[in-house]
Amino acid sequence: MPRFFTRERFGRPQLWAGLLLLAFFLEAAWLVRSELHGSAGPDLPEQVRITAGWRQWHGGAVAGAPLPDDRSYPGEISHLEVSKNGFDTEHSPLVYLVTAAPLLPLPARVLDSGLGGPWLWFPRLPFLACGVLLGASLWYVARRLCGNTGGYIALTLYCFSPSMVKASAVWHTEPEIIAAWGAFGTIFTAIAVAHTLYAPREVVLWNWRRILLLGIALALAVGSQFSMVIVVPLALIFLLYVAPVRRKAGLAIWLAAVLVGGLLLFSFYFFHPRIFWEGMTNAMFWAATSRGFAILGVYRQVLAETAGACPAMVFLFPLAAVTYVLWPRTRYFGNTAPLLIGLGFVTLGIAHPHTGGAGFLLGSLPFLFIFVSGVTADLLETRHRQLIAAGIWGVLAAYAVWSLMGLAKVSG
Repeated sequence: MPRFFTRERFGRPQLWAGLLLLAFFLEAAWLVRSELHGSAGPDLPEQVRITAGWRQWHGGAVAGAPLPDDRSYPGEISHLEVSKNGFDTEHSPLVYLVTAAPLLPLPARVLDSGLGGPWLWFPRLPFLACGVLLGASLWYVARRLCGNTGGYIALTLYCFSPSMVKASAVWHTEPEIIAAWGAFGTIFTAIAVAHTLYAPREVVLWNWRRILLLGIALALAVGSQFSMVIVVPLALIFLLYVAPVRRKAGLAIWLAAVLVGGLLLFSFYFFHPRIFWEGMTNAMFWAATSRGFAILGVYRQVLAETAGACPAMVFLFPLAAVTYVLWPRTRYFGNTAPLLIGLGFVTLGIAHPHTGGAGFLLGSLPFLFIFVSGVTADLLETRHRQLIAAGIWGVLAAYAVWSLMGLAKVSG
């Protein structure tokens, strides 16, 4: 049996990546502490998720399908996009179940009297974990595509991104980090599966682990944001494009993964066929509109949100984009694919000004980080690498310091 704890798996690069992810976790935990310090209880959106999810876990009504209008909710639920019959049109029960899962041991009387003290942390733990896991996934992909240097750049951009930290802490925002992780996992798992199709094996059976992983990623993406269903056809496109010689096998793998993802989505409704059907008929899978493209203020808002999400990208993305256009060496699949997905998600963010737009903008960031890290890693292999390295690492160091200083100003 091959050794698992090898230097290749657990060497110096993994140590540095682990330290960056630890810093990311501490940043998000600081935001959670600052928000919950002295708090009397969860805010209204979180209280709705906790109550509905806890009920479903304990055999009550399926969360969000529909949301019951009773006194257990301390106010209106206007913050949610709901249909006329009360169904959550943006999310499946997944977000509710994940939020309430750490509180399963609590009796109903504790929830009725209001959460307090350390219990306030528990609903945030799953999202903190998702943030760390997305960062680990980003590191793995960037390192495979761009080497250790590219992995460090991508992970540094991620770990000090204010938007990623806020999303993982669910700090005055919706829990969109699951959708971002699911979308990222779907695209790059599909690409990884496609590359294995060149091996002379019974590909469908041989890839059952990756099929399962792809199905889980699809379920996470669509289950946490219905409009993220766009990743389902995108996964097929990448499967067919990367492995054109085995398109039948790619289609079979995609169908199997969609089946797995559909079953998992069904399981979020605890296998109630009627409720599942009604939830799907009320779901808003496509709410894109062209109106946002005609309003200059929308572009300004998206630009401001993107710049605020990662200030270092204000310098690094134009550099990477110009280099990509002028230098043919950088125009290969490993750079082009994440660029297209990232820009596509930004476009969908503009097209969804009210429903799912913020989720698409958040989901675009890991792909754009991969693109920037890939191009900059190419630049670092030129004869001007010392000058370029000084500039890039200087920008990243200033970016990290700026983010930490901003966090220091947040106090409970």
